Amino acid sequence: MTTILLVEDNKNQRLLYDQELSREGYEIEIADNGKDALGKVQELAIDIIILDINLPKMDGIEAMGRILSTNKKIPIIINTAYSNYKDNFMSWAADAYLVKSSDLSGLKNTIKELLTKKTKGI
Repeated sequence: MTTILLVEDNKNQRLLYDQELSREGYEIEIADNGKDALGKVQELAIDIIILDINLPKMDGIEAMGRILSTNKKIPIIINTAYSNYKDNFMSWAADAYLVKSSDLSGLKNTIKELLTKKTKGI
């Protein structure tokens, strides 16, 4: 089963994403801040990460940098409410950048695309 690490500090967003992505057949691991995300990446076999930017303890950009410094093979989707971070060159290291929406079809499609690329070694 594919394991997604959802890094989101908003409880309602976590619940929505957890329910929707679990229905798609994914196993969901949750971290509510950047530091917890780093720990989960080290402890668990994570296939893909959905990462918010504005997080307590360590923001998503710093967490992404630290994750990629140890494991460049995990696809990362930045999923934030702020479109202006897309112009920040630090966010360019992510495999995808999505602005949060209550319609998760774009997120689901991006997850499928990135997982297909990962399994094909692209």
